[in-house]
Amino acid sequence: MYGVQRRRPGRSALPSQSTSSSLRMGRKPQGGWRQWATRHQSVLLMPVVVGVGVLLWAALVRWQGYPQFILPGPGVVWRKFLIVLADGTLARHASATLIEIGLGLLIGLSAAFVLGYFLGKNRTVDRLLSPYIVASQSIPIVAIAPLLVIWLGSGMASKVFVSALIAFFPTLISTIVGIRNVDRELYELMHSLRASRWQAFRLLELPAALPVIFGGLKLSVILAVVGAVVGEFSGADVGLGFLINLARGVLDTPLMFVAVFALVLISQALYLGVSLLESVALRWQK
Repeated sequence: MYGVQRRRPGRSALPSQSTSSSLRMGRKPQGGWRQWATRHQSVLLMPVVVGVGVLLWAALVRWQGYPQFILPGPGVVWRKFLIVLADGTLARHASATLIEIGLGLLIGLSAAFVLGYFLGKNRTVDRLLSPYIVASQSIPIVAIAPLLVIWLGSGMASKVFVSALIAFFPTLISTIVGIRNVDRELYELMHSLRASRWQAFRLLELPAALPVIFGGLKLSVILAVVGAVVGEFSGADVGLGFLINLARGVLDTPLMFVAVFALVLISQALYLGVSLLESVALRWQK
């Protein structure tokens, strides 16, 4: 009547289900992007921080007028990087250091995991061996690196041993703490289910200890780089540490900067790799 449709009882003025779903779908990309940007804020800010640091570095060199052998500018270091990259110098020395770091981590972390699990399960043995382990780590690695070069030679073995020795302790301690933090009631539950020792380790001890172990592992991979370079400082004919010593002897400061930046990139790559492995291994926590 009068050309106006009467609304049926029970009908709502709200949008239909398809309309509301389309609205929700339309809001998802914006919310997803904001959520991703918030979660990866540090990654997005990293280029900005690096760019600001380079600009401040260039401004300081230009303001003070430093000569190249004291503080070279970013442009000079970049040209030196291109030169040593083109002639293969950087690749040869970086590959030698990477091999030393990789072997050192393999040996040091393997020993730390096995011994840490054993000491975490046996407190009596831990009390007997802890003074010797702490004493071995209280000696500065710079002090014993020359001795290791004398005993093992100036080849790769001494550098690998130094890298393994310095990467060993953080992972050892984190493994012991992680194993001891497992809830005793969960052990009783596994025992009531008649789980074998391997099943208890795989399903209970390892998942429960991994968050703590990864904390020590992140520190170990960075210290392994330090150990390899310290070993190369003590005596070597190849490696980034040797390249730094060589550049220091001829006052080639841009070459020193290139070698130092290469070590920083290696450390960052190792740390990022452990962080990615942690996010995958601990996905069950989320």
